[in-house]
Amino acid sequence: MSKTISIILIVLALALIAYNVTMLNFENLFEGDSTVALIGIVASLCAIVLLLIYITSKKIQRRMNDE
Repeated sequence: MSKTISIILIVLALALIAYNVTMLNFENLFEGDSTVALIGIVASLCAIVLLLIYITSKKIQRRMNDE
């Protein structure tokens, strides 16, 4: 997977976070659609972390191959 695709996926995950924040009902966070929105936010954050780990591991791999 190229760096461009990884960045596009991170931007899409950020867009999903923004959308899910609009779905939150701050008075009842753990009821109804707010629960689904919270799960979506956490899943998007996990995806971002995994993509950042992947990008970092690719950088390390390139440095190891150059030496």
